[in-house]
Amino acid sequence: MSPHIRVVTTASGARAVQIVYSRKGGKRDLEHIGSAHTDAELELLKATAQQRLTADQPELDLDLDGGDPAPKNAPLPISSTRMGPLLDGLDHAYQALGLDAAADHDEIFRKLVFARLIEPTSKLDSLRVMSEVGLDAPSYRTVTRALPTYATEKFRGALSRACAARAGLGPNALVLFDVSTLYFETQEGDGFREPGFSKERRLEPQITIGLLTNAAGFPLQLDAFEGNTAETKTMLPVINAFRRQYELEHVTVVADAGMLSRQNRVDLDTAGLGYIIGQRLADMPWVLEQWRKDHPDAPLEEGMVLTERTYTGTAGARRQHRIIYQYRAARARRTLRGIDAQIAKAERAVAGRAQLKRNRFITVTDESRAVNRELEAKARSLAGWKAYITNLDEQTASNQFVIDAYHQLWHVEKSFRMSKHDLAARPIFHRLKESIDAHLTVVFAALAVARQIEAVTGWSLKKFITTARRYREVEITVGGHTVTAADPIPDDLAQALEVLKQEGTKLT
Repeated sequence: MSPHIRVVTTASGARAVQIVYSRKGGKRDLEHIGSAHTDAELELLKATAQQRLTADQPELDLDLDGGDPAPKNAPLPISSTRMGPLLDGLDHAYQALGLDAAADHDEIFRKLVFARLIEPTSKLDSLRVMSEVGLDAPSYRTVTRALPTYATEKFRGALSRACAARAGLGPNALVLFDVSTLYFETQEGDGFREPGFSKERRLEPQITIGLLTNAAGFPLQLDAFEGNTAETKTMLPVINAFRRQYELEHVTVVADAGMLSRQNRVDLDTAGLGYIIGQRLADMPWVLEQWRKDHPDAPLEEGMVLTERTYTGTAGARRQHRIIYQYRAARARRTLRGIDAQIAKAERAVAGRAQLKRNRFITVTDESRAVNRELEAKARSLAGWKAYITNLDEQTASNQFVIDAYHQLWHVEKSFRMSKHDLAARPIFHRLKESIDAHLTVVFAALAVARQIEAVTGWSLKKFITTARRYREVEITVGGHTVTAADPIPDDLAQALEVLKQEGTKLT
């Protein structure tokens, strides 16, 4: 008998597709193709079996699309492809934050946020990213028409409120604030994009952005300022607006010393805001000098803390604040290694064995050069000490609370790194302020989704994207039926997706 295809029902109820090659003495020579649980799967298995049977024939007599028969060994046509695990994970995080409702279910915005997370690129090229991952990409014209909406205070405020709700801010909120700059591929300023102080020492026009996060680094608000705005002028407008919007009784802001000038601290006090800032010591504080006099032979203990109270403001409006000095041995070792390296360079430069470069330990007078040993001794005596300044009283915030709160600043710094590098917020190619604000709105939402993924799964954003995008769902058309096939995903990714799904369904 000639080889033929047969379908049999298995004990589990599935339908097995087999090729019967011969029948001798009551025994069959069989090849098992697979078991189907649906009609579509059955059609796919029968088509596969037919391909096996006709492998040596000129044509494969299988009409896949209702047209001409496909040639022998022709691959089955793919109707569509989608990076299902990746898109599902992103969507779960997006829904968990309430961003879909906050954006009024704007599909273009959602797709722009996903494209920014998957492969940050220009708005035009993001359409290519959408198509590659299985999203229906809108036209570029449609995207540009939507951008003005994303730049409005109403739209951006809705996103910030959703993020604030996710952060669970109470009446007494501890927030982190930092600023950075984003540069532009242009040489001319326009009043908003202006040259200013750049931490990367770039000369192009830039804007200054202020990022407000909760104590864990989850973004709450992102604001843009003119590129020549001083860092110390950005904090108060952002904090005051944030406090009013959410009717917070008390807000304590944690920032670096460069963010808070003496006048800023006075203004924060006047506004009823708390602050915690960290500061390096340039001179020996009185309280430390006094302790050394009282304990001339005592060694410095790990974690040792000394405090003093000082005042800011003018007569009649003086406000007290507390300075906490803490010693850490690891910090001392790092500082002393740096001092040793700078002194070695200074000695080589003074001896003429190296080029004279900027070095704080070199004193130049007329034609002479010398190593400033007095400054070296002072720097070594301060190694390991750091100051923390706050206007919070000890009943509200202990010394350890203040120190620990300041050390959370790495969270906001990490968020800035993510926005700049992982989400490629710079350089910005937009020209109009409206388009720039819309771009930052997309980056802000993408940053929130990224932090949600990291918080829920314990994975970095890069690990999640690179792992999940390897797996696709494919639709194949066979005999008028559409069959979905998918790459099996590893257990760790399945677990991460399940956790994201559980978080995403809490708001639904």
